[in-house]
Amino acid sequence: MSVPATDASPFAHRKTSDIALVLLGTGVVGGALLELLKTPVAKHVRLIGVANSRQQQIDADGIASRELNGSWQQHGQPRDDDALLAALDASGSELRVVVDATACTTLASRHADWLARGYHVVTANKSLAGGHLSGWRALQTARAHGGSYGDAATVGAGLPVISTLRRLLGCGDSLLTLEGVFSGSLSYLFNQYNGSQPFSALLRDARKLGYTEPDPRADLSGEDVARKLLILARNAGFALGSEEVDVESLVPESLRDLDTEQFLTRLEELDAPLAARHADAQSRGNVLRYLARLNQRGRARVGLVEVAATHPAARLNGTDNQFALTTTRYNTTPLVIQGPGAGPEVTAQALLGDVLALG
Repeated sequence: MSVPATDASPFAHRKTSDIALVLLGTGVVGGALLELLKTPVAKHVRLIGVANSRQQQIDADGIASRELNGSWQQHGQPRDDDALLAALDASGSELRVVVDATACTTLASRHADWLARGYHVVTANKSLAGGHLSGWRALQTARAHGGSYGDAATVGAGLPVISTLRRLLGCGDSLLTLEGVFSGSLSYLFNQYNGSQPFSALLRDARKLGYTEPDPRADLSGEDVARKLLILARNAGFALGSEEVDVESLVPESLRDLDTEQFLTRLEELDAPLAARHADAQSRGNVLRYLARLNQRGRARVGLVEVAATHPAARLNGTDNQFALTTTRYNTTPLVIQGPGAGPEVTAQALLGDVLALG
């Protein structure tokens, strides 16, 4: 029996509501989201305000995103969150959304308050959900009594990691163990690192390609991976504090307190320790991968691990992330989610997906 084209999608008859949105953060991810807001799929989204750390532009009737250019960043109004929220209120929309496309801890600390006040929050910012346990608990209380929280972009960029985990738990399954490569930059570095060139040379290349943060210690410290592991563990019901994750930093103590420029001139100091570990692993036919691990007892660790060449993480490419979930029902073979776990376009797509799901 043929199916009419109009019935092909389960969302074909879904009513779409007008969504009013303010965007905080106009870096690479925020910029990519602005591009997506110009496309037909975002036709029901009204951009009410856009802001960086210093300047903002507001129009309660909606900013034409296609007309935005860099000039507002020099000639816009001074940054004022109260004015941004007031513009959302003045939009007349029932769906008022704050999108946080930053990594700012101070902004993340406001998410729970915004939710409690009835705003929806969509974010790529891991600082609250992956920070102190008290912040996570405040967030859950606000979610229960306030707006919706779109957090798909906090782990795995555009990969359906959190949504899959929640779907499993919602069906009565439970997470037993979790393992994987949660960092696109560290995935790239150790996928490429085979002893033929110094680690520092690979790191400089990765930085030029935009695979690392401007200060690569943000990646090499393992703290970003730890936040992602905490987010997944907490969503699975493990009440872990940030201090309970054993984090191995790849940055020697002598390099941790330098400014960025000083650190970049001393990258060669990373080479000898990593070369020794690589040679040791290679002598046994193994490779090095920076893995996140959570066991059934709630013990969490992120760090450099020697794995066999047959290990799933040994077969990754580029900046791929990999999440292997062993659950009560997926207990013989884990459920594996794998794909690009970094990049502004896929991260912005995850943000937009959470925004559109509200309508």
